[in-house]
Amino acid sequence: MMFGYDNLVNWYKTNFNLMQFHKYSLSDLENMIPWERHLYIDLLKDHVKKENERIRDEKLAQQRQRR
Repeated sequence: MMFGYDNLVNWYKTNFNLMQFHKYSLSDLENMIPWERHLYIDLLKDHVKKENERIRDEKLAQQRQRR
């Protein structure tokens, strides 16, 4: 089992998402130590979660102002 991945398809999907949406290069990803990659992915998940919460809170605040 790869470090935190249950199959090869998920490994490639994660690489694709990191390259397309977060501007990592393939060489950046391939040169990471497995625990380093896992750490960066966890940090990125936390960042995305916080950003989504911030956007949600902004939308709720805008809706309250309209009332």
